[in-house]
Amino acid sequence: MENSKAGFTSIDEYIATFPEEIQKILQELRATINAAAPDAVEKISYQMPTFYLKGNLIHFAAWKNHVGLYPTPSGTREFERELSIYKRAKGSVQFPINQPMPLELIRKIVKFRVAENLKNAELKSRKRK
Repeated sequence: MENSKAGFTSIDEYIATFPEEIQKILQELRATINAAAPDAVEKISYQMPTFYLKGNLIHFAAWKNHVGLYPTPSGTREFERELSIYKRAKGSVQFPINQPMPLELIRKIVKFRVAENLKNAELKSRKRK
């Protein structure tokens, strides 16, 4: 994996730096996020694939032995029980590469984050008026 210092400009460019079997996992993850957040914009932030909707929605990244998902601390707190079988930190979770990605759980996390971002944007909008 040759992406340690690269300056990516797109998610396609990021994914292309990985071996084919990892690319397949990352494309499945990307498709799951896109389906759960169809209005989100894809971008690179912190040199990671990012989905943006009224703020950063979710990031992901491939590492040597896992795929990291970064749904913010609220996203990991909300699904703490379901994520308890995975290695976690505040705002992140690690899905081992040698196991199937929990795509349905990821879809739920993304939907939660979409609702959270939209609610927060609405609250900010009301405060400005």
